[in-house]
Amino acid sequence: MAAAAASVPPSKKPHIPVLLRALLEAVAPVTGTWLDGTFGAGGYTRGLLEAGAARVIAVDRDPLAFELAQDWAADYGERLVMQPGVFSRMDEYASDLDGVVLDLGVSSMQLDMAERGFSFMKEGPLDMRMSQEGPSAADLVNSAEEAELADILYLYGEERASRRIARAIVRARGEAPIETTLRLAGIVESCLPRAKPGQSHPATRTFQALRIAVNDEFGELFRGLMAAERALRPGGKLAVVSFHSIEDRMVKRFLQSRAGQTGRGSRHAPEVAQVDPQFILRPRKAIAPDDAELAENPRARSARLRVAVRTEAPAGSVDPREIGMPQPKDTAKGRGR
Repeated sequence: MAAAAASVPPSKKPHIPVLLRALLEAVAPVTGTWLDGTFGAGGYTRGLLEAGAARVIAVDRDPLAFELAQDWAADYGERLVMQPGVFSRMDEYASDLDGVVLDLGVSSMQLDMAERGFSFMKEGPLDMRMSQEGPSAADLVNSAEEAELADILYLYGEERASRRIARAIVRARGEAPIETTLRLAGIVESCLPRAKPGQSHPATRTFQALRIAVNDEFGELFRGLMAAERALRPGGKLAVVSFHSIEDRMVKRFLQSRAGQTGRGSRHAPEVAQVDPQFILRPRKAIAPDDAELAENPRARSARLRVAVRTEAPAGSVDPREIGMPQPKDTAKGRGR
């Protein structure tokens, strides 16, 4: 599969996304129509087209993604269809798909642009909107109640010091609105211990949580998984790459649930009627990056790839709590400090 990526002209060769080679091997042979629900810089789309996909429908909510693809998209002619939108609506864009690929989280392209406000390492407006529309991270940190901020930091960022950080944010915005990335990063740093060598930046979890909240990433993932179930044909393949432990948990539990592998529960409980599974896990466990990929791209360290094949069973629905989607109302008193 590496040869396929090498066939891209050097002048137009994109950043190779995490686990691309492993993904192409897991879903081989790549044929028919695929949907790339997180187009970004186009790495997965190009990989699929080079590997044999007849057509790829590329979906992204960030208009910049399509602007940056203009210099190479024409090379694929009608084989590449660029569809602005969100992957949770993929079944409105296409049906009877042979495959769906989702690469979750923020793209390198977005992180590298200071003006997008995703990075705590670069000065920029506190934005974080993938679609460049709607309320920004600045709107959220300057208007949300302290308890709501603490919930977001704890549930979406798994930040143990969520209450302390929320108090500091509310105190700081009382002096002046928080409008830039570095000011917010400084507020977070001021109430946490200095990071030791090798540890992540103190603001990592806070920025992650706010980004997830601003873009409703967990809600989008939940709806997107169900949309994929509706959009895939029998035998179609679903491949999801995640970097966040909560996202991977949601994907894992969704696929286990739809594959009928959630367990039978207590033998004393009433027997639950068994239904035909909507997916078959291929393989059963997540695929992690190998040593070669880690040496090539340390960012891949936390990445996990899960693949499943659609069956002929009718599409259904699942409760978000069943797959571990964080629910703000579930926050217990006393969590966070």
